[in-house]
Amino acid sequence: MSPMHEYTDATEGLARAIVDYARGRIANPRPLDRPPSPEVLTRRVGATITPGGLGGQEALRIWGDELAPTIMSTDHPGFLAFVPGAPTPASVLFDLAVSAACSYGGTWIEGAGAVWAENQVLRWLADLAGLPPGAGGCFVSGGTAGNLAALITARHAFVARGGKRERRRIVCAESAHSSVAAAARIMDVELDRVPDVGGRLTGAGLRAWLEGHDPAEVVAVAASAGSTNAGLVDDLAGVAAACSQHGIWLHVDGAYGGAALLAPTVRERFRGLERADSFIVDPHKWLFAPYDACALVYRDPEAARAAHRQDAAYLETLNASAEWNPSDFAPHLSRRARGLPLWFSLAVHGTDAHRAAVEQVLAVTRATAEEIRGRRELELVVEPELSVVVFRRLGWDAEDYEAWWRRILRDHVAFVQPTLWEGEKVARLCFVNPRTTIEHVRAILDTTT
Repeated sequence: MSPMHEYTDATEGLARAIVDYARGRIANPRPLDRPPSPEVLTRRVGATITPGGLGGQEALRIWGDELAPTIMSTDHPGFLAFVPGAPTPASVLFDLAVSAACSYGGTWIEGAGAVWAENQVLRWLADLAGLPPGAGGCFVSGGTAGNLAALITARHAFVARGGKRERRRIVCAESAHSSVAAAARIMDVELDRVPDVGGRLTGAGLRAWLEGHDPAEVVAVAASAGSTNAGLVDDLAGVAAACSQHGIWLHVDGAYGGAALLAPTVRERFRGLERADSFIVDPHKWLFAPYDACALVYRDPEAARAAHRQDAAYLETLNASAEWNPSDFAPHLSRRARGLPLWFSLAVHGTDAHRAAVEQVLAVTRATAEEIRGRRELELVVEPELSVVVFRRLGWDAEDYEAWWRRILRDHVAFVQPTLWEGEKVARLCFVNPRTTIEHVRAILDTTT
């Protein structure tokens, strides 16, 4: 046996040290931290890959003392840039167990229990969306992979039903996530953007666009259930009706916003999602799971299997069975069972606790909007629908916003990022962490005076 694979006293000591580190990190989240330059990090740490190795304790020391402090803590209450994360301690701890189990999550024959547990989560999500009992799918790495897999399936279905081959289009709003455009490039399909109405795709806008184009060329329409930039939900009911009229595949990107399906206070905004052919939601965003996980759900999983299943001599026995293989539903074979941390958190805490956490985030978002309305120097750019707040600081230009976010990160107040709204540089806060309070928000807004 290779000495590296033996469980020795040194390994036991390392195991205890790693568990202690994990326990401490979960119990006492790090400061926001910030990245140094590559040169500074190289000078500070030195060589770590050496012929003889550094030993477990020294490698862990380098991680804890030198590397971890340079990594932004996405679960910090003041991390409000991009889309943060806020995994439950249960989900983080179980992520350790998933790695220790050395499990493969690509097929039923190799990972039956993992696949079964993930499918429990997928069924729960499909029910929240209102999809039929036969809906299903798999977990992939993130929204970009989920959107790509779904749109590949749409293209395969488009060709199978005799769709035009000489010209193929994916249609979305101007506010659609950048990964939709990336998928179109990868698939060598044209991307057409329908003008937004108030930051969202509407059924009327889509119908008007279709009247000026050939619907037979449209592979899919990609709608948003919570745009990343402003947290706005497209007119899903109107878009679904237009797609149904022309027999067009409807994919809904809920990577960020889909978690709000749990919340009774905003659930009505998602009316029409039940008519989607596919949709995604990222548990590592607002469903309180660690990176990385995207739930990809199809109305008709057989359409996905037809598009994605791989055939090879060594897979012949595997493909001859009717078992549920996650490898059939996206462009992957090797696959970590990345849905298990969410499954564990749901099993430990229940869906009601997750629902309450989502509602708590929405309550802080509404309180933030009220706080901004009460400050003369600030102005809401758009009324928040989910948990993104976009606002302007009156009198500021683009350079002011850039200097602001860098200053408050340097001072460990918060990590925020400005964005663009109709060509104007503005401020943006994205909430997903139930530990973020209105007091945190007030401290951030105070820095704009």
